[in-house]
Amino acid sequence: MAVRRREHRRGPAQRPPGPIRTVPPPNGLVPVTCQVTGASPFAVGPPVEHIPEHRAHLENAVMTRITALFAAVLAVALATLLVVAAQPAHAASLARVTNFGSNPTNLDMYVYAPDAVAARPALLVMVHYCSGSASGVHNGNGRDFVIGADRYKYVIVYPEATREGHCFDVSTPNALRRGGGGDSTGIMSMVSYARQRYNVDPARIVVAGFSSGAMMTNVLAAQYPDVFSAGAAYSGVPAGCFATTNGSLWNSQCSGGTLLKSPQQWGDQARAMYPGYTGGYPRMQLWHGTTDTTLAYPNFGEEIDQWTTLHGLSQIPASTDHPQSSWTRTRYGSSGGAAAIEAISIQGTGHTLPQSGMLAHAITFLGLDRPATTTTTTTTTVPEPSGACRASAVVSAWNNGLTETVTLTNTSDAPVTGWQLRFALPSGQTITAGWGATYSPASGVVTAKNVDYNAGIPAGGSVSFGFQATHTGDSAAAGSFSLDGTPCATG
Repeated sequence: MAVRRREHRRGPAQRPPGPIRTVPPPNGLVPVTCQVTGASPFAVGPPVEHIPEHRAHLENAVMTRITALFAAVLAVALATLLVVAAQPAHAASLARVTNFGSNPTNLDMYVYAPDAVAARPALLVMVHYCSGSASGVHNGNGRDFVIGADRYKYVIVYPEATREGHCFDVSTPNALRRGGGGDSTGIMSMVSYARQRYNVDPARIVVAGFSSGAMMTNVLAAQYPDVFSAGAAYSGVPAGCFATTNGSLWNSQCSGGTLLKSPQQWGDQARAMYPGYTGGYPRMQLWHGTTDTTLAYPNFGEEIDQWTTLHGLSQIPASTDHPQSSWTRTRYGSSGGAAAIEAISIQGTGHTLPQSGMLAHAITFLGLDRPATTTTTTTTTVPEPSGACRASAVVSAWNNGLTETVTLTNTSDAPVTGWQLRFALPSGQTITAGWGATYSPASGVVTAKNVDYNAGIPAGGSVSFGFQATHTGDSAAAGSFSLDGTPCATG
């Protein structure tokens, strides 16, 4: 039987060399030319990578492509690094502060200090609404205050209520007494912390709030009139209106707008929060929507009654205008921007304040857009006969307003315990707010009396205090100082 031989085939049968063909290259690589080993297009010879000269061409092409890709990636990475390097190394942000002092109701404290904060910045205490938070107002309807801080370099302190509902206590007896151990006590610890930490200008410590925060704004201004120079309350009620005796933080009669009192009664209720105080009160800007049903609109008029009384002003406005079509603004005490009380009623608006553009008006009213006391005029009165004291005054004036800082030095050999400094204001000047002392009366020959923390002046020591005032053109410093009846040297 014939035996068939098995052939060991390693590939297609050899054929005469065929034509030279170009193998299509991978995307982006140079073409590689090779020779097909047979007439049939399917009968190709060994793969090109097995042909030494063509393998070298292919490897070179691949390496060229990889090098190009690496260079492109490196360029992008370097560009990204340059962009990152060009950005500021630090961006201001909301920061929590702990261990800031006495805090009986466990409030949280947050601070926003802009990059390159002013050397003597203003301080804004920004108080949130019920259910609110520091970050809520910082990033929400209080954002224009943050933009203002970046521009004018002032500092913002945000108290944050931690009790259920996140409302501030403006109701209990402790809350309605200066230093009573309520929320206001913790807030004032925050103010003291910020004053020391940021070298705050004491003439420009102000407060603003929305709803529950507006109620706290009124309470703080009533309890600490020697600290705050101005306040702005959006949808609030008079200081003390929410008072309760059963531990509740809600007063339905007040919220409903049916708790009505005479201006004198409202004034007395505020004065009772700081018994014995006889100085001036902060300037106040009040806002309310006419259709507010949460804190009803009649509270707006009651607020006006309270603050005009505390300033000794008539409830009849000095001027009325309309900054926007739905706004009605009344001013009390004067018709210009330095009015002691400014009240803005928003037609057809409910409990939704502030709205667009409103905080810009507050920034101006509160003096946050003004510089610190850098442009100054110092008294140049020829010194009176040297006695037991020396007094000097520095004024920073604008338009029809000014701030004045007085330094009283004890030049005797004995300490002073409790003091009263008399001085004469130029004609047309009227004190509207003060710090470090109580002032009475507000114009003419004024007596400044120490407060608790600066009653003692050691021999050779000094105390500083000051006030904000309106003027009618004469912004000169006070003069004719006398300490407890003894004339002081000046200058």
